[in-house]
Amino acid sequence: MSLQWYPGHMTKARRELANLMPSQDVIIEVLDARLPRSSSNPVVTELRQDRPCIKVLTKSDLADPAVTSAWVEYFATQPNTSAFASSTKAQQETRKRIAQLTRGLAAHRGPDKTVRALICGVPNVGKSSLINILMNRAVAKVGDKPAVTKEQQAVVLKNGMTITDSPGLMWPKIEDERRAFCLAFAGSIPDTAIDYLTIAMFGAELLLAHYPELVVARYKLAVTPPSPEALLTEVGRRRGGLRPGGIVDLHKASEMFVHEFRGGVIGRISLEVPPRPR
Repeated sequence: MSLQWYPGHMTKARRELANLMPSQDVIIEVLDARLPRSSSNPVVTELRQDRPCIKVLTKSDLADPAVTSAWVEYFATQPNTSAFASSTKAQQETRKRIAQLTRGLAAHRGPDKTVRALICGVPNVGKSSLINILMNRAVAKVGDKPAVTKEQQAVVLKNGMTITDSPGLMWPKIEDERRAFCLAFAGSIPDTAIDYLTIAMFGAELLLAHYPELVVARYKLAVTPPSPEALLTEVGRRRGGLRPGGIVDLHKASEMFVHEFRGGVIGRISLEVPPRPR
C-alpha cells in the first residue's frame, strides 16, 4: 500500500523550509521514539544536507526504553549528528540537552553569536510541545491530531538561541508500506485518510510478535491470541464493541485498539528497531 496525504499547505511549507535551511546553524529533527525510522522525513534529510542535526526522540515515555537507547546510539554514529530521548515528563533535562548539543554542534558561531536552530519533522511527533518546553511556557499550539501547526513560528530563548518551529511536513507519496502503516498507527496520518481495520490488523500482528505479554495483561486474556483478528475480536468483546446478537464489530474494535496504542495504555512499545551494524 502506498499512501498519499499531502495537504495544500505542505507544498508551501516545503518551499519555505528550503528557503530557511541555509540560514540555520543546527537542524533539530523531531522523531517519534516509537518509530524513529518511519517518522524521519526524507525531504528534511535532503534539504539539510550535511548541516548539523539533533535528533530528538519525543514520546519516549511511550516507547520501549531499551529500543530507544539503541536508536540514540545508532544516530550518534552518523556524521555531524547528536541524539537524545525526550518526554514531556523531563522538561528541564530536555532544555539542558538542547542547549548543550546545539552549542556544541554550532561551535563555529562562537560564544557571542546567536545560534539559529530550526525544529522540523512529520506531523504529530511533538514539535510544538518541544517549543513549549524550550520556552517553559505555552507559545505554540499543541494538539493530538496531525497538521496543527501550519505556519512557521520563531521565538528567542532566554539563552539567546533563536528557534523556528516549522509546520509538520510529510513527503508527497509514502511508497514503503510498512512505513505508511507505522505512521498511521502512531497518528501522524489523519484518521480520515486511513482504514482503521487495516491499520489495527498491522498493529495487532506487530504487538503479538514482539509484546504479547503486554497485550495479554492489558486485555486480561487467559492466553495469547493466535492471530491479529482473534486479538481484535477479544478487544471488541471487552471494550463494548458488540453489535446486536453478540457479533463483534471489528471496525469499532480496531478504532479502540489503535487509540489505546496511541495513548500508551497498552504499554511502552516500539514499532521498529535500528539497523544492525555492518
